[in-house]
Amino acid sequence: MPSTGQTEDRAVTPAAPGSARARPGVAVAVRLAVVIVVLAVAGGGVWLVTRASAPVAGPTTTDIPALSVKAADVKPGSIVPVSAVAAGGAGEGTAPPADRPPGGDPLDEWAKKVSRTTGIPARALHAYGNAELALRSAEPGCRISWATLAGIGRIESDHGQYGGAVLGADGRPSKPIIGVPLDGSSGVRAISDTDGGRFDGDPVADRAVGPMQFIPGTWRKWASDGNGDGLGDPQQIDDAALAAARYLCTGGRDMATPAGWWSGILSYNNSTEYAQKVFGLADGYAKGAQKAQAG
Repeated sequence: MPSTGQTEDRAVTPAAPGSARARPGVAVAVRLAVVIVVLAVAGGGVWLVTRASAPVAGPTTTDIPALSVKAADVKPGSIVPVSAVAAGGAGEGTAPPADRPPGGDPLDEWAKKVSRTTGIPARALHAYGNAELALRSAEPGCRISWATLAGIGRIESDHGQYGGAVLGADGRPSKPIIGVPLDGSSGVRAISDTDGGRFDGDPVADRAVGPMQFIPGTWRKWASDGNGDGLGDPQQIDDAALAAARYLCTGGRDMATPAGWWSGILSYNNSTEYAQKVFGLADGYAKGAQKAQAG
């Protein structure tokens, strides 16, 4: 849920950072393992989170990433963002890195190149690309794109850099990302505390947390382990990105169709302006990746 608190509860299951090209036999086994893990989490609604990043609820900030993003002049439900270059140049032998065999990570160079043309931190691109690859195996009919996840990540937390945070190599921001209190004040929903302040540091009202801004109660349903460390942490961008991808793909949604794409984004935040902003960002990121590939 966005930092303004105007979205409905949601949760997702993130993928692991980076993906690798494996030998055919290994790739099949890896993909099967990933599908089993992702579906097991999705089906059971298991709360994987066993660690929080010691959040401290701070004062409300006016540094809201979405405010600097212009909404695209496009009619909801009419079109989708341009098709993005597949994460890492992914093919049938590519699998999420949490389960990859020893060797190079094909997302490394891809993330570096795309970062230069899009301005997205390479570490964040890893997370978005990993989530795309995981869902490609688990729910191929969804056709979720890293560019759409990046659009959401930009609006929600400036790719894990909200409030001056720096996204570390481990995929965690240098300080916990905590949204405004959802106390029913002007412009925000009223959601009473559901986690005792464990994830958001607020024992009175819930706050959206992490790079993809999950409400604690929503994270409880969709918690995921995207980086393969055995934990699900809403502050860790691989975990959060996979969770977002799973949430968007729920119910057999096809994110490559106009109806599916707009339905997914509006379920994340029921605001036409929000969806138009994500559209403009995703479209621009996809075109930037095409430029990087051509150059």
